[in-house]
Amino acid sequence: MRWRSTALIALALFTAAGQAPVPQAPALSQVIAVPVDGMVHPITVEIISHAIEQAQAAHAAVLLIRLDTPGGLLDATRQIVQQLSASPIPVITYVTPSGARAASAGFFILQAGDVAAMSPGTNTGAASPVLMGQQMDPVMREKVENDSAALLRSMTSRRGRNSQLAEEAVRKAKAFTEKEALDQKLIDLIASDEQQLFKQLDGREITRWDGRKEVLHVAGAAVTEVRRTVRERLMASIADPNIGFILLVLGALGIYVEFSSPGLIFAGVGGAILFLLGLSSLTILPINWVGVALLLLSVTLFVLEAKFTSHGVLGIGGTIAMVLGAMLLINGPPEVRIHLTTAVAVAVPFAAITMFLVSIVVQARRNKVLTGASGMVGEVGVTRTALEPEGQVLVRGEIWDAVASATVPAGAQVRVKALAGLKLLVEPLA
Repeated sequence: MRWRSTALIALALFTAAGQAPVPQAPALSQVIAVPVDGMVHPITVEIISHAIEQAQAAHAAVLLIRLDTPGGLLDATRQIVQQLSASPIPVITYVTPSGARAASAGFFILQAGDVAAMSPGTNTGAASPVLMGQQMDPVMREKVENDSAALLRSMTSRRGRNSQLAEEAVRKAKAFTEKEALDQKLIDLIASDEQQLFKQLDGREITRWDGRKEVLHVAGAAVTEVRRTVRERLMASIADPNIGFILLVLGALGIYVEFSSPGLIFAGVGGAILFLLGLSSLTILPINWVGVALLLLSVTLFVLEAKFTSHGVLGIGGTIAMVLGAMLLINGPPEVRIHLTTAVAVAVPFAAITMFLVSIVVQARRNKVLTGASGMVGEVGVTRTALEPEGQVLVRGEIWDAVASATVPAGAQVRVKALAGLKLLVEPLA
């Protein structure tokens, strides 16, 4: 009996052990990553907004923004700062890889993160403000600088960073290496790669923009790249004003070729697509209408050069107008303007090709018509039979019935005056 009781107890313990839950490794956190690796403009705002939505839908632990930007437009930067401040997901702004920078607008985005980090060999700062589509006089610049400095003070003070030094990045355009930024409390840490960054942040308590405390659990986190829409990928790839300008000029050239030589089709269709893509690229940036006027003037001068003898003066003037128009086309900081090298590289070939095509069209219109009824007028032929006043003549190797205004002997030369149906009206060649 005692043996049976012992067996029952052992069986019960074995069954309980089999039903006990097996310890499982904790699931890895997920991080949604989005790069900001070019100019900051309205498309960047759209990409960041979409990334926040994806991070929230995926219940990500953090949103990682990889920064490598020369700067951009102040209006777009403010919208991004607002989005990051209101993000329900903690945001890590990280200047990476080595050699990258978060200058101008990038400095604002860096400071907007709940955690600001940099890779070794990176730099930040030089946050000079520029208003979208406006030239700033000294008074306006002071107002914008004060406004931008106040925004930075607000962000950095909430994050426990150096507000005074951040303000000097706006007023004095100061720039900092990653070590200088860390030593002077502009960023929170330096990490050589993302996994090292996550390891340093694991277990750290952060204070969100609304004052909530949150502990990060990101050690060994799986990084998922943000999924961009087709529109975002397309617009991001052509948002550079230099690319937009090249597409616009190539498109205009293709459309002109189609109009000058109807029936090519490919030139017209391709030109229209390129022109619209270039227009879409440039219209997301602030346009200076003086630049637009100079571009229109340049095209006018190219056409006039082909029609009038100016010994190259009009052509040179058109080239200069196109270069100046390209450089003045975009209102904004240097990083969002068309480069001088791009303007020259596009303007000179465009001038040569346009003047060549226009000259061909003008010359063709001046030449005598060689086909059809009009092409027969003025031609010289030889009578095959006497014209009394009707007979036959040989013109262009063809025998025609002809009517003369006077009698013409066979073998004489005559000139065609007109074509009446299938008969030529001719006169003796004096």
